Amino acid sequence: MSITIKTGAEIDAMRLACRLASEVLDYLTPFIKPGITTREIDKLSLDYMVNVQGTKSATLGYAPPGHIPYPASLCTSVNDVVCHGIPNDIPLKDGDIINLDVTIITPEGWYGDNSRMFVIGEGTIAAKRLCSITFEAMWKGIEQVKPGARLGDIGHAIQTFAENAGYSVVREYCGHGIGRKFHEDPQVLHYGRPGTREELVPGMMFTIEPMINLGKREIKEGRKGKGPYDGWTIVTKDRSLSAQWEHTVLVTETGYEVLTLSAGSPPPPDFIPAAKGTAA
Repeated sequence: MSITIKTGAEIDAMRLACRLASEVLDYLTPFIKPGITTREIDKLSLDYMVNVQGTKSATLGYAPPGHIPYPASLCTSVNDVVCHGIPNDIPLKDGDIINLDVTIITPEGWYGDNSRMFVIGEGTIAAKRLCSITFEAMWKGIEQVKPGARLGDIGHAIQTFAENAGYSVVREYCGHGIGRKFHEDPQVLHYGRPGTREELVPGMMFTIEPMINLGKREIKEGRKGKGPYDGWTIVTKDRSLSAQWEHTVLVTETGYEVLTLSAGSPPPPDFIPAAKGTAA
C-alpha cells in the first residue's frame, strides 16, 4: 500500500477542492423536493460545476476496469439504492430518500468528494432515523481520526454504533484516499477491529462514507426496470432502505480536519464539540 502524505500547498489545494464539492450540494439543496427528477438534478449539478465554479465532474465518463463509462455528473441513489445510482426521468416523491454523491476536479487537478442524504417531503419515521443514524455513524468514525490511531478504529466505531442502533453496514464498498487521483490508498473500511490496519499520520487524507442498511447488509446489482444490469447501480438484496453520508478528512498534528464543509453543510451531531466541527 502506497499512501500519499499531503503537505503545505497540497493541503491548501485540497481544502479548496473539497469546499467546492460541498458547495455543489449547497446549491442543489433547495431543488431537492417532490416532483424533481434525478436527471434534472444532474443537469443542475453539471451547470453549476462548469459555469459557476469552473470545475469538472469526476464521475462523468469515469470508467474503472470492468465498468462502462458513468453517464452523469453525480450519483443519485434513491431508497434501496446503496450507491452509484444513475440519474433518470422518474420524479422524486414524498417519502423518498436520496443520496447525492458529488466529486469535482479543480482546474489544477485536485479532487473533492462528498455526499449527503435528503428526505423528500415529510418522510417516514424509519427513513428519517436511518438517515440520522448514518450521519452520526460517519461522525463516530471521524471522531477516531488522530495521529497514532488505526484505520480499524474508524471502522469499529462506525460498525458498533450502526449495529447497536439495529442497522447493518455494507462491506463491499469503502472510503478511500484522495488527492490528485479520485481513489488513492488507503481503503477505509466501515467495519473492523480497533487497533488494526494502517496507523494514521499527519497529512493522510481520505473519505469516510458509510453505507448503512435498514435491513440486512447484503447487496446486489440493480436492474433497469426488468432489463439488464445498468453497469453501476447497487441495491440492497432485501430491497430495504439504504443511506450514506460522506466527508473527506485530513489527519492533522492534533486530530482531524473535515475538508468538505461549507456554509450549507449540516452541522456536526451534538457529541462533536462545536470547536471540533472543522478541526480537532
